[in-house]
Amino acid sequence: MGDASESRFELDTAVERAAEGWGCDLRQRWHTGEGLNGGYLLAVMVRAMLGEAERPDPVTVTAHFLARPAAGPAKVRTEVVKRGRTFTTVTGVLLQDGRELIRTIGAFGDLATQSGPSRISTQPPDMPRPEECVPFSDMLQRAGRRTPEFQNQFDLRLPADSPWFGPKEGEPYEMTGWIRFRDGTEPSTTSAVAFIDAFPPALLGSMRAGGAPTVELTAHVRARPAPGWLLGTYRTRVLLDGLMEEDGELWDCEGRPVALSRQLALVLPARGD
Repeated sequence: MGDASESRFELDTAVERAAEGWGCDLRQRWHTGEGLNGGYLLAVMVRAMLGEAERPDPVTVTAHFLARPAAGPAKVRTEVVKRGRTFTTVTGVLLQDGRELIRTIGAFGDLATQSGPSRISTQPPDMPRPEECVPFSDMLQRAGRRTPEFQNQFDLRLPADSPWFGPKEGEPYEMTGWIRFRDGTEPSTTSAVAFIDAFPPALLGSMRAGGAPTVELTAHVRARPAPGWLLGTYRTRVLLDGLMEEDGELWDCEGRPVALSRQLALVLPARGD
């Protein structure tokens, strides 16, 4: 499932043809503390679905998380729903020991040849340069918090005055920062589906919680990212009865919108509460 020339992300998301689907090996280093990171799991499934679609880019993918996969061997069962002129629609199911854990559906195309009218009414957030920002792991350490294992795969940097640790009353829960792979791997449309879930939940900087497992995650990949840093901003407006939504935007270093995301997550009570 790969060779020494591949990046860690490519190795960790590698798939190969197997009986009735695609085999993969889910890696422990993508653990959040509660389970494997949802964006990582979605990226594994996207690689299998790309192989089935025979198209280069995931354009829209939605995943419903039925149960938590564990590190170790797994299988992705894929099915082409329709091969169209612009998009190929594929479904995917992640299984371990015969048990269905994640279901996905996605449309795959070629963003390099996509054309049509464009109108963008938003812009990247105003941010200090990455070298002027603070590593997120340093912020967590100063706050007495542990860095989740999966975040060691990323170099995530926030402005020194980031509101993540405490928004003002009435403000949305928000987190904005620069991100890239720690090993220098350049971003791609496939890794974009991992980057959209690489930031910690915006809500958890200012409240005690036992985690926020994803119920549903949707990624819209809009452009092939330029090499370099990505700029992400994530916002939660409503936490109701333990369920929160989070909307995300991901921009490349040239100021182009690379991906948009929305997820619904279940906020668990903190241990001991």
